[in-house]
Amino acid sequence: MDMVTTSERPPSAPEPADPPAPGGPAARIRAAVRYALPALVGWTVVRLLGLLSIWLWARSTGRGTVGELTRSDGVWYLGIARDGYDGAAQLHSNMAFFPLYPGLTAGLDTVTPFDLRHTALLVSWVAGFAAAWGLFAVGAHVYDRRVGVVLAVLWGVLPHAAVQLMSYSEGLFTALAAWSLYALLRRHWLTAGALCLLAGLTRPTGSSLIGVVGLAALIAVIRRRDGWRPWAAMLLAPAGWLGYLAWVGWRTGRPDGWFRIQGEGWGSSFDLGVNTVQRAREVLSKPSELEFYVVTLVAVLAIMLFVLSLLDRQPWQLLLYSGLLLLTTLGAAGFYHSKARFLLPAFPLLLPAAVALARAGRARAATVLTTLALVSAYFGGYLLLVWRFSP
Repeated sequence: MDMVTTSERPPSAPEPADPPAPGGPAARIRAAVRYALPALVGWTVVRLLGLLSIWLWARSTGRGTVGELTRSDGVWYLGIARDGYDGAAQLHSNMAFFPLYPGLTAGLDTVTPFDLRHTALLVSWVAGFAAAWGLFAVGAHVYDRRVGVVLAVLWGVLPHAAVQLMSYSEGLFTALAAWSLYALLRRHWLTAGALCLLAGLTRPTGSSLIGVVGLAALIAVIRRRDGWRPWAAMLLAPAGWLGYLAWVGWRTGRPDGWFRIQGEGWGSSFDLGVNTVQRAREVLSKPSELEFYVVTLVAVLAIMLFVLSLLDRQPWQLLLYSGLLLLTTLGAAGFYHSKARFLLPAFPLLLPAAVALARAGRARAATVLTTLALVSAYFGGYLLLVWRFSP
């Protein structure tokens, strides 16, 4: 199956430019690093600016930066990494959190000289770096190198980009999703399926990626293309997500164990967006805190960007992933204040903005991205040092 065709690409976009592949593995790695270097440096710079802002806010209030970066959901992940999952009798159970991020933290903690908190942050920062690289790869493949660079930097200057520095799983999930979609666009079925499996072990929204990989593989099977590999991708893609839900079901003694924990224990359910709309109306009809306004703005912009993505005729794999992630995030009841953070992995939504900035010229793009980086740095400090709930 031709995963990206000329008909799927916006008419104004040039042919995709993937990195050259000269020589042996070492030469290919060096070429890939050089090719992605502007995106990696750009993302690193804007995130270091965000980290500096958090450090200054923490210092001014006498609080520790590491403590702030590992609070809220990070406490739960650290608890799982240190002590494992709790008993099945608890409804407010830590089994609501998927296992890959705390598992990587626990595994790396045995071989690093750092304590558990610093190890968890190391995993997050490396994952964020890998995610920025994956975003660049997707943007460069679908459009060109400049769009890939802008896409990676845009992801690093989102209002809730501070989460990319925290002991949270969004960065890891975004990295796995981006590289899985990149592999899918290039018809590397085994890689796409394996990374989707890992993404399904990282966050419940892994179901969005499973749908994309599974459908693409099914189309390839129906068209009798690429032999046995699409079959393998179809089997690999849902294995992590279904496997964890099955394990929680076994631990709790009921097949819907994880969903019961989410609903009755954590107050999160799926109502097709009724609660989200109600909460947005409340925010816009009376004075609210800054975080609620920003979340509402992000939700509205996400819907608008999805429509623009449709008009731009993005590859259907990216459109379906973004659409499913929007549906599962905005369609869920509860945790309204965290919905902007939950949308961080929906990176294809940023492509219309990335294309526009890339075509606007370097000076204009630099002006916009610098402004957004400063706003994101401020808001990151606000989220961790002023806002009283999880980001």
